[in-house]
Amino acid sequence: MLYIKYMVSLRCKMLVKQELAKLGLHFVVVDLEAVEILEDISPEQREQLKSVLLLSGLELLDDKRSILVDKIKNVIIELIHHTDDLPKVNYSDYISDKLQYDYTYLSNLFSEVKGTTIQQFIIKHKIERVKEMLLYDELNLTEISYRLHYSSVAHLSAQFKKVTGLSPSFFKQLKQKRQHNLENL
Repeated sequence: MLYIKYMVSLRCKMLVKQELAKLGLHFVVVDLEAVEILEDISPEQREQLKSVLLLSGLELLDDKRSILVDKIKNVIIELIHHTDDLPKVNYSDYISDKLQYDYTYLSNLFSEVKGTTIQQFIIKHKIERVKEMLLYDELNLTEISYRLHYSSVAHLSAQFKKVTGLSPSFFKQLKQKRQHNLENL
């Protein structure tokens, strides 16, 4: 199993498949974080793949700690950005269940490797998700706070302001002003 960092799109998957083929390696699965290959990869093939991927902005992970931290990040990103209805469980329980590790261990490892907490990482991604929803007029603030399991609109607004420096309503006004300015060009 190979683990590749920053592999976030179909284009990335296609690139990895092409490079594996050039090296004469056959894959079973090329997923957004991992690649399962049929053969054992030689040190030379590994180095070649690592160099080619690096040129494309991808990184072949070797360190088991980095691989686990990357898995934690992928679980969080998948949950927040690619799930319409977040499960009503604690993030700690969800991450622990998904990765089959004790949450305290995962939390300490993440903080040590990334220099930030899992909770801070989750908050940043939730706020990015809120921004997306506000920009695309998908839902109003009440619906967004409910969908992302905030205790209230006030809590969401306070967290949004703390992270971005702007209130959600001002953020949305900026979008509307920009659209208005673009229409008047």
